[in-house]
Amino acid sequence: MLAGLFGVVNAQVDQKAKDILDKMSSKYQSIPSYKTNFVYRLTNKVENIDEQFSGEIMVKGEKYVLLMSDQEIFNDGETIWTFLKDANEVNVDYYMPDEGDLSPNNIYDAYKKGYRYKWIENKKAGSRTLDVVELQPEDPKDPDKLFFRIVLNIDQADNTIHSWEMYDRGGNVFSYTISGFNPKFTADDSFFRFDGEKYPDVEVVDLR
Repeated sequence: MLAGLFGVVNAQVDQKAKDILDKMSSKYQSIPSYKTNFVYRLTNKVENIDEQFSGEIMVKGEKYVLLMSDQEIFNDGETIWTFLKDANEVNVDYYMPDEGDLSPNNIYDAYKKGYRYKWIENKKAGSRTLDVVELQPEDPKDPDKLFFRIVLNIDQADNTIHSWEMYDRGGNVFSYTISGFNPKFTADDSFFRFDGEKYPDVEVVDLR
């Protein structure tokens, strides 16, 4: 009887997490394009690593532009350009999304394939109330799942992501905190393609 009771409780917790995640995912999918500013942090206590920088990403469907301090990434849904600022070099390749890649442009859909999830708690971030939901791979040995634990902090008021943390088996913790969100950002398709004329003397490395 106790086993049955705990099974019911666990199922309810999972359903609560799913409802929260579905609302969050639907929120982002309903927006044709948007711009997100974020703060990225990498920590590893064993290796004594603590790095932080800010960035921004503009998203339109499968297309995105990711701007960071050391590189810029342009993706028009078919081709991806990675511009390395220090080397003044751009690598060009076919866009082949990896299931294990998680970033501000796809984190809202991560839970839909290959993850189990559970609601952990509510917590406060200033005046905001956040739902904390944990994701773990259904198959811990799945090579496509680079992280054994992902924690999403989702704003109850508008179903947007406030922040998230990703944990790998090397002791690295990758965290993103959203510092700005503009759902009214618009851009035509050419915005998501690398324009070499804006980057004088850039070296093009075509990997296709």
